[in-house]
Amino acid sequence: MAKALFLSGLSALALATPVLAQTAPPTDPAPARDRGRDIVITAPIRQSEADVLSGTSILAGEELSRAIRPTIGETLARLPGVSATSFGPNASRPVLRGFQGERIRVLSDGIGSIDASNTSVDHAVAINPLLADRVEVLRGPSALLFGSSAVGGVVNVVDTRIPRTVPENGYRLSGIATYGSAADERSISSAADVAVGGGLVLHADGSYLRTGNLRIPGYALSPVQRARALASAGLPVEDDHDHDHGDDDHGHDHGDEIDFAANAGIRKRLPNTASETWNAGVGASLIRDGGSLGISYSHYDSLYGLPVRYAVAPGQEQESPRISLKQDRFDLRGEIEAGGSFIDRIRVRAATADYTHAELGPDGDIHTRFDTQGIEGRAELVQANRGGWLGASGVQYFHRRFDVAGEEAFLPRNDTSQVGLFTLQQFNMGPFRAEAGARYENTSVEARPGLANTRFFNGRRTFDAVSGSLGASYEVAPDIRIGLNGSRTERAPAAEELYANGPHAGTQAYELGNPNFRLEKSWGLEATLHAHRDAWSFDASAYYNWFSNYIYENQVAPAACAAAAPGEDIDLPCFQFAQADARYYGLEAQGSLRLATIGGYRINADLLGDWVHARVVNQGPVPRIPPLRLLGGLEAQGDTASARVEVEHSFEQDRVTTFETPTDGFTLVNASVSLHPFGAANPTTLILSGNNLFDVTARRHASVLKDFAPLAGRDLRATLSFRL
Repeated sequence: MAKALFLSGLSALALATPVLAQTAPPTDPAPARDRGRDIVITAPIRQSEADVLSGTSILAGEELSRAIRPTIGETLARLPGVSATSFGPNASRPVLRGFQGERIRVLSDGIGSIDASNTSVDHAVAINPLLADRVEVLRGPSALLFGSSAVGGVVNVVDTRIPRTVPENGYRLSGIATYGSAADERSISSAADVAVGGGLVLHADGSYLRTGNLRIPGYALSPVQRARALASAGLPVEDDHDHDHGDDDHGHDHGDEIDFAANAGIRKRLPNTASETWNAGVGASLIRDGGSLGISYSHYDSLYGLPVRYAVAPGQEQESPRISLKQDRFDLRGEIEAGGSFIDRIRVRAATADYTHAELGPDGDIHTRFDTQGIEGRAELVQANRGGWLGASGVQYFHRRFDVAGEEAFLPRNDTSQVGLFTLQQFNMGPFRAEAGARYENTSVEARPGLANTRFFNGRRTFDAVSGSLGASYEVAPDIRIGLNGSRTERAPAAEELYANGPHAGTQAYELGNPNFRLEKSWGLEATLHAHRDAWSFDASAYYNWFSNYIYENQVAPAACAAAAPGEDIDLPCFQFAQADARYYGLEAQGSLRLATIGGYRINADLLGDWVHARVVNQGPVPRIPPLRLLGGLEAQGDTASARVEVEHSFEQDRVTTFETPTDGFTLVNASVSLHPFGAANPTTLILSGNNLFDVTARRHASVLKDFAPLAGRDLRATLSFRL
């Protein structure tokens, strides 16, 4: 059904192509290193990063090549206000301002990833950072243009699979190859565009990634969990050295006798974290002065292991699961230059995908299977600039059919349908700029468990949500702008929050939803400062969010889950979704300063920091909130070479819930050298870097697995990228 709807939309847009002007097509713009990187293309109104009335970050060019990792979460983790779920090296989603899961939208060129990554932290995002041309992170009210579930922010990964321009020389070729020592990581990717005449551009791309088990600095278990494991084995902490299983121990599956001393001795490598991923796609665009129309097909295939959540006490189970993930996806993008006095252009963007992943046991048998079929599309009318008034309005449609079957089917079969209407209006009056946005969204979430699954809710919930934002900024001096914006948002509960009722191995919990939930609502206020001069820049945001009916998980007595699932054998902690008032507030800032120019090298210093405080009223801290973090760097930039050293300090997080443990602070030191062997005009770059140079044990508090899976140890990397 999803494919039929998608093809119908393609046919309808194809009928509009005769209006495209039959003149010379636009050619390729300047190379990425020579273009300004501060134009935000995620929002319907493309504008400078400094003009956006909320916190915004862009990663592109050499910065993206240096930061790139196998997952989108780890790729972005050094941006202000961004952390990562870090469920091992192969599954890591971004955490924005402390929000994750259902409150973050991860997009591929403006359309959702159409996978199961929002369902659980152990599910990888089916978007490949290796093929990204740029990544944009949009936080604050403007993110709501992409759905009420974007209350925490939007991550948009922009690629070239559907070409936007005609190559200047008739072809365009780019590629990147990386080796990382911490996981014996080997990756390569390439993309090519060819102009075949008449404005038609063909595209092909592919990537391959293979890793071994991740090397870590010390023990897999945190000191608290090691002490528990050794106590269960009847040993003191000092006496476990003879039980080091090093690289090869994969733990014990449930049902076997647990060797707690061996679990406490796991170190040097994270067992069961090897992976192999490949991705390939083709696309084509018809590009004319009057607009463009393009389509693409891609296949994503990954087999990856998950870190073992080792048992540390009698009665606990442990598994070493692997996930086999596949996705087939079709995309469409079209734009018509209307050139009218009111409507300047019309944009259409759509995608459909079939996604499946199987959670495998050690012998390769399927324990649980997740299947998702989805379609998402949006159409936008972009207004012409009328005396400083410009804007965009549109409609968005989303449908997801989701099914999970097997031992750990914690959700019933369900369908989610969503229709949204949105508008963003901007008024520019000299140094003063005002912006207003609104969104109406109708969401239907239907559970269809079948007659055999009597423990699940059977029925439909429908929600009508209205969100809006209003903001203004003022240029107090040339290139220095202050802003203030407010928002009122409403979010419909997701199927996982409504209908969950079953064991979830990824989080080691029996999860219980509530089909009677109401809309989650919030008021938000954000103040911004953007200052950009030739020798220095500074961006800062301060925000406060007041939530009512905030949806969160809380550990409760096992009797609550037993009552919801009579006859089920419940041997996991019981976590129940609930609603209450909540408060989020925080700060994020980033600045840079040119210290000197020596022998053609610009010496720059930069510093970023972020902090968020979140609590459920009358309950306590929200779980897995990242602590205060500071990251400072010193960089020498030249035309043929650059060098950088940086220090990142993450403070201790001791504001924890009753089911969390505190997380120690850590300091990481990284260094890199970037070489441009053919000069500044050629974007070929060789980057040699060392990350976590002092082999420090680091654990992210936002990770469910932080007590069982630390971050990578010392990682020496070499990355070669080119563009022809």
